[in-house]
Amino acid sequence: MTSTAKVVELRARARAHHGAGRLGEAEQFYRRILELARTDLEARHMIGVLRLQQDRAAEALQIIEPLLSEAPEHADIRTHHGLALQALGRGDEALADFDRALALKPDNALTLLYRGNLLLEATRPDDALASYDRLLAIAPGYDEAWFRRGGALWLMDRFQDALASYRKALAINPNRFGAAFNSGTTLLKLERYDEALAAFDRAAALAPGHRYLLGAMAGAVSGACDFGRWDDMRARAIGAVKGRMSVIAPLTFLPFCDDGALRCACSEIFVADRVPQIGEPLWNGERYAHDRIRIAYLSSDFHQHATAELVAGLIESHDRTIFDVTGISFSRDDNSPMRARIVKAFDRFEDVRAISDADVARWLREREIGIAVDLKGHTEGARAGILAHRPCPVQVNYLGYPGTIGAPWLDYIIGDAVVLPFRDQSFYSEKIVHLPHCYQANDARRAVAETVSSRAEAGLPGAGFVFCCFNAAWKITPAIFAVWMRLLKALPGSLLWLLEDNASMPGYLRTAATAHGVDPARLVFAPRTAPAAHLARHRLADLFLDTLPYGAHTTASDALWAGLPLLTCLGRQFDGRVAASLLKSMGLPDLITDSLEQYEALALALAQGPERLAGLRARLAANRLSSPLYDAQRFTRSIEAAYLRMMEISQAGGKPESFVVPA
Repeated sequence: MTSTAKVVELRARARAHHGAGRLGEAEQFYRRILELARTDLEARHMIGVLRLQQDRAAEALQIIEPLLSEAPEHADIRTHHGLALQALGRGDEALADFDRALALKPDNALTLLYRGNLLLEATRPDDALASYDRLLAIAPGYDEAWFRRGGALWLMDRFQDALASYRKALAINPNRFGAAFNSGTTLLKLERYDEALAAFDRAAALAPGHRYLLGAMAGAVSGACDFGRWDDMRARAIGAVKGRMSVIAPLTFLPFCDDGALRCACSEIFVADRVPQIGEPLWNGERYAHDRIRIAYLSSDFHQHATAELVAGLIESHDRTIFDVTGISFSRDDNSPMRARIVKAFDRFEDVRAISDADVARWLREREIGIAVDLKGHTEGARAGILAHRPCPVQVNYLGYPGTIGAPWLDYIIGDAVVLPFRDQSFYSEKIVHLPHCYQANDARRAVAETVSSRAEAGLPGAGFVFCCFNAAWKITPAIFAVWMRLLKALPGSLLWLLEDNASMPGYLRTAATAHGVDPARLVFAPRTAPAAHLARHRLADLFLDTLPYGAHTTASDALWAGLPLLTCLGRQFDGRVAASLLKSMGLPDLITDSLEQYEALALALAQGPERLAGLRARLAANRLSSPLYDAQRFTRSIEAAYLRMMEISQAGGKPESFVVPA
């Protein structure tokens, strides 16, 4: 056999091993080719590709780079050179390589895929989408391209289109777990919970033990109020966290479990899985000597959102002689009046949606921000990876998430003596700080519509006691719903007025009502409406009933601001104690109960005692503006005192410590 024939034989065997994923065997045959033909371009190129597949990008670059001058028109070599650069964090150079490769070979499907993936990783979904669309014009049956296209559309908030792409990928490759799972998560985003459960069931058939599956299914069950699956889901979620077998979004876990230790464990598992290991911190003990303390608030909710409604007055009220205040926004611009107001409230407003976590962190460090306040925690749209780089001396968990982040990079969590007693410190990675009154920022500028629709216009009967709860559907548990049904049965003619949070929940709750022996027509569902009109319609109700274990937060503020008395049961953890803190601040502690039995008895007594309820409503009206709750200036001075103490501890070189802000 001639040497040429031998090289052909060795190359065929090398390709066979390589295609089958037997990388070690493939390399042996590529090496044997080089023994016969030392300059063989393909063998050298393929050894470089092997190094890429072995996650040895630096070695791959050393092998592939010399080949560029030997074969400047070889598009695949240029593409793999770009992949090596990308793996080494040199994204701009990698993109230039992909563009050169496409200039040489415009219909190179893999190069288009890699280019799209790089742009997606760089948070440039619009540009990534263009690459995927070019690729699909060439190879419409390529499921990977449809799958990646779905990810780009998701980042662009085009959820219906993302769903269509994931479903296309699944139609092409019915065994693709990611396409089934992402179809489910997109349906969760669209609040189409029945369809989401069906998608997750399909995903479970493909990969029953996948670590993300249980948490996603739990989110669909709670969002739909699917009480038929609720108890089983609760048991499975608790068991999975105890055994550290699943990654469950901490916010999803809260309504299923009020055990502080398990909630902390859930957060720790989630952070360890979702936030990459960070190297050296960006801030290393440097002291800043600025005329004003530079503080940054980080959120994806700087638009028409509950968080923006709560913090707008705080941001506007900051003492600008002491604080320079920046907004770090990774939220969409909805062109709402609230968006305009919140942007104006900050001294500086940075839209970082298209900037990586690492680059945002570097910006915070270079700007020498002294205090970073995370308003997201573990809620949707959070970007924990920013503060994981430790860009600031003081990093704070506040308002957005009523629990621990479960990671060392947040120093403090701001609460008060009601929501977060110091005895719960062991459940928190952050040190607890108490504000003197309610921890929740509020805003007395929130408009309530002057005209109130009639009961008939709101779908309510003209007579009968109206129990109301405008909390999110996922906060409604079987236990609290059972209490509500007993109240309806005990009070003929009464009804329960709920927010129609999504299209799935009315059907499930009507079925549950029937199972409790209650006419489902006594459940009335309020559609979403503009904020001022929503606040005004509270006046059509008689009593707001809180949920448990996760209670009303902004919805409690809404009810009280609108003048509607609210009844709560003191929960075990932060999220179940917010309404109690609000009521205490408003001088209405008699609407706080300690057990569901007391809660049920008091609700019935108030419904049957109109004079007593009228007295509570009158006290609420009298106290609304005189209490600390809606005094933005007073609240701001308290939280500023907390920030100053945090900075004082940091500047002195001390470790974070719990403390109380005096009244």
